[in-house]
Amino acid sequence: MRLFATQSEYADRLAAAVESENHCTSQMRLLIDQISMQQGRIVALEEERKRQGEECRQLKALIEDLERKGLQKVADKAPVAAVVIMACNRADYLERTIKSVLKYQSSIASRYPLFVSQDGSNPDVRSKALSYDQLMYMQHLDSEPVQTERPGELIAYYKIARHYKWALDQLFYKHKFSRVIILEDDMEIAPDFFNYFEAAAALLIKTSPLWLFPHGMTMDKSNLCMIRSLVVVALL
Repeated sequence: MRLFATQSEYADRLAAAVESENHCTSQMRLLIDQISMQQGRIVALEEERKRQGEECRQLKALIEDLERKGLQKVADKAPVAAVVIMACNRADYLERTIKSVLKYQSSIASRYPLFVSQDGSNPDVRSKALSYDQLMYMQHLDSEPVQTERPGELIAYYKIARHYKWALDQLFYKHKFSRVIILEDDMEIAPDFFNYFEAAAALLIKTSPLWLFPHGMTMDKSNLCMIRSLVVVALL
């Protein structure tokens, strides 16, 4: 009986050990399955991270390309200089000058906005300037008396100087241009006119002491050589 009881107890312990081993094995397999699942998730997450990283790089390159193109478009549209025709009382001359400018300016109008600045109130000049939709009209009215510095000086030169100052103030300070090309109302331009001033504008940017860039010379009545009123002026 005693031997039987011992054997029975041993069998129970063995059965318990087997059950415990089976339980451990089951738990181990479950843990292995969980680890495998986690490893699969890690691999999937790593692949997702790589995919998102590639998408981010592509989006960044696209944004940089769009920004570069956008800046280029802005640069292309940014005015190189305003073009102003200084007029007074010669409507027929003004018309010829306007047509000459528009012949080469129309395709690049955003880079060289065209203005006509009239000194005085001549109705024919005003009407002629306002008949063109491709330009902006300005009118300078000055009734202030002129005091010359020296006897014999022409009052007209003082009035012209006032008109020039007023027109440049309008273009530099009101319209915020950094460069201005000034034309007299009896001029016709050459086909390379705007190419010339495109290069001149770049030179003005590089050469800070340079304020104006002449294009042509003429002689006044006293045979004194002077720069004709066709310049690029830069506010520095």
